[in-house]
Amino acid sequence: MNFHAFLQILISSIAATSVMTLFSYAVSASVRELYKEPVLLTYILTRFHIEVSLKTKRVLAWILHYIIGTFFVIIYHYLWLYDVVEFSWQIALLFGAISGIIGILGWMILFKIIPQKPNIDFKGYYTQLFIAHVIFGLVAFLVYKTFL
Repeated sequence: MNFHAFLQILISSIAATSVMTLFSYAVSASVRELYKEPVLLTYILTRFHIEVSLKTKRVLAWILHYIIGTFFVIIYHYLWLYDVVEFSWQIALLFGAISGIIGILGWMILFKIIPQKPNIDFKGYYTQLFIAHVIFGLVAFLVYKTFL
């Protein structure tokens, strides 16, 4: 991978993850529910009894959130690079939807394996999470496209 592709992936993933997170925070505030992925990741890390300070868990949660976003964009990059799929906004929507399903399944597994579930509206959380990932796919596509 050359430096241009590295920057393309990095900036696209940071932008897409940031916009997705802003959406989640906005929905969380508007419906007065905890739908904030970094906060929920901190909760998960706490329930796994990771022996670090709460501040460190918060930082780790944010880092993990952005690493996962980068992982998704790396997959998009290679699918576009090798012409596995068309480079279009329609495919970006599909990528976002697939990422949303993967994200929902991942959270379901995490919530299943921790002993104490957070007190949240899970149906509402998964619905907003799916929409947030569709937004993620579109933003990743738009930012990625600016580097072509």
